Amino acid sequence: MALSSDRPQALVLGGNGFLGKNLIELLVSEGWPVRAFVRDTHHSVFPASVEVIHGDFVAGTGLREALDGVDVVYHLLSTSLPSESNTDPVDDVNSNLMATLRLLDLMKFANVKRIVYASSGGTVYGNPDVLPVPEAHPLRPISSYGIVKAAVESYLALYGKRDGLITNVLRISNPFGKYQDRIGAQGVVSTFLYRLMHKQPIEIWGDGSTVRDYVYVPDVARALLLAGLRTTSNTFNIGSGVGHSINDVLRILQEQTGMTGVVRYLPHQAFAVDQIYLDISRAQTELGWSPQYTLESGCTSFYESLCRFDRELAA
Repeated sequence: MALSSDRPQALVLGGNGFLGKNLIELLVSEGWPVRAFVRDTHHSVFPASVEVIHGDFVAGTGLREALDGVDVVYHLLSTSLPSESNTDPVDDVNSNLMATLRLLDLMKFANVKRIVYASSGGTVYGNPDVLPVPEAHPLRPISSYGIVKAAVESYLALYGKRDGLITNVLRISNPFGKYQDRIGAQGVVSTFLYRLMHKQPIEIWGDGSTVRDYVYVPDVARALLLAGLRTTSNTFNIGSGVGHSINDVLRILQEQTGMTGVVRYLPHQAFAVDQIYLDISRAQTELGWSPQYTLESGCTSFYESLCRFDRELAA
């Protein structure tokens, strides 16, 4: 694996987000200089060493300032969710694809040569022909979210070939853990755990047999860090390499927490992939990364962290 020899100046686009907060915490703990790009309307507390730039990614405001003196860009932003993206594909394209193209042009102007892009291992492949899914599998997304992610990947390859941009794409499966606060909209593990802890009904789309690849967010943050050190380009699947059904997730959480709740099964979603989990051998070999947590140990760690947080709030 080709790596840079020192800690680069990192710009994290989406510093207020689920992945962004976890990545920033890890980068700071490893001694990286970090700049976070966040929307003006948001407020967040970052470690004291983090420089915060306010702006709007879709409008492009603040990006020139944010890119000044940067070595590597972490593009973790998405304005849409897989479950919602098909309702307005034009907005999805304008706010994610077009805004990313503007970013790439600004990076060229600022002479920033490296970018790590958080793509989607759960949506870009569509319904796969083989399991686990390797990076060489054809991209056949069935949602606007996945289509836009795949399009961004293609443009990254174009800019790499045309302008020498070093692009590392991480096709992340289904991350869960600390700071995942869009309960109900995304994140089966986080949503189920929240509802169990608050004695709320659990809703499952379909019969619960849908299979996904769940990865604990500290493992994702470590993969992002390693990708940011690379001086060559590639695409990597980042997941557990193991598939679990939604019913499996619920069973594991019930076993880990000792809690049960009312479960409601709803109609199957038409644009959901039936089953997918990722082949992570390339990441293991070329990125030097492997997940340290299983679904079981990740759920246990996440639950314990939420319990500690609740105790701190009550103190």
